[in-house]
Amino acid sequence: MANVILIGCMGCGKSSVAVKLSYRLKQSMTDTDRWIEKKQGKTITEIFEQDGEEAFRQMETDALKYLKETAKNQVISVGGGMPVREENRALMKEIGKVVYLRATAETLYERVREDGARPLLQCENPLERIRNLLEERKEAYESAADIIIDVDGKSFGQILYEIDGALRPEQKQGAGYRGRMQGERPEGRGPLRSLLGGAAKAQDAQGAGKAAPEAQTGSDTGSAGEAAAVGAAEAPERAAGENAADGAEEAKGGAKRLKKLLVINGPNLNFLGIREKAVYGTKDYNDLLDMIARKAVACRIHIEVFQSNHEGAIIDRIQQAYFDGSEGLIINPGAYTHYSYAIFDALNSVPMPKVEVHISNIMEREAFRQVSVTAPACDKQIYGHGLEGYLEAVDFIMANGFGKE
Repeated sequence: MANVILIGCMGCGKSSVAVKLSYRLKQSMTDTDRWIEKKQGKTITEIFEQDGEEAFRQMETDALKYLKETAKNQVISVGGGMPVREENRALMKEIGKVVYLRATAETLYERVREDGARPLLQCENPLERIRNLLEERKEAYESAADIIIDVDGKSFGQILYEIDGALRPEQKQGAGYRGRMQGERPEGRGPLRSLLGGAAKAQDAQGAGKAAPEAQTGSDTGSAGEAAAVGAAEAPERAAGENAADGAEEAKGGAKRLKKLLVINGPNLNFLGIREKAVYGTKDYNDLLDMIARKAVACRIHIEVFQSNHEGAIIDRIQQAYFDGSEGLIINPGAYTHYSYAIFDALNSVPMPKVEVHISNIMEREAFRQVSVTAPACDKQIYGHGLEGYLEAVDFIMANGFGKE
């Protein structure tokens, strides 16, 4: 696939989405702000203070000229002001597909208000400053974009799914997705506002309560890479079908809130397709995410997927489920299954239907794998059914309290 450039105002999630998207597309990733900092040997804040904004804008243009000559199969995250220059917009079009992550001023403010390293927000009224920036840059962002993705209220998973569907439209039909931007309806239903959300509402380890915070990039998988769904280790990943309201209900003037289900994957699940293929199969983690996304659309529910290689992050996410409206929980604790009484306690503390899933048949493996200290905290355990075990878990929860009025 060709280069993909992510644009948008500060706080829209470019950096985190870029990391996750690079993993999903199996491409390398470049952040132009980080590239400039490395080349100049100082931070963006220092560049603004010492050299001025105009000098920084020229550095951005120089970065694009360099990428035009060198970038191949890359996901590129650019600074919020990059598209303002007409020259930059033309360069980005030459480099690859431009994706605009669009958000409201209120959403952006909530994500960046604690960030003291934003030079343009060093003012008395940051929210008003953001509103003005959005208004000033609206035409530039929209004219530069080949694809526009609205990110308000969506998890990383949703955003990634919509970007991927727009970049590879031939795959949309098979996933039951018909192009949100065209406003088409999947299988006769109401407009699908967002197929999937998740990785975390950030991700990602991220502050699970927040939607797609821009800096959740660490080792979460939340992604895959999560910040990358990727090797990331503690990052929510994708939620599906979050706002797919029924057409009839929308006609009445009010979209019904979808039921919400949380899927948690433990250590090494992000290495599906890489680790022990004879045991876990050849499908990778993104295949699992896509499968769950399609299930969410088919069942008209919201599914958020979180993955972490860290016990504490998993416990935090389980606890957060108590407060974030989750009404059912599916967990594959990985190796923690066999010894984490801390995860057992956390599962016991959240009163909702819970299912433990294992891809392999743990009862036919090593003796230690046949013991689950976490399953007693769940309503059901499914093992040996491959990735389809997750779908069976969704069906079980829907049939046992979840999704009922």
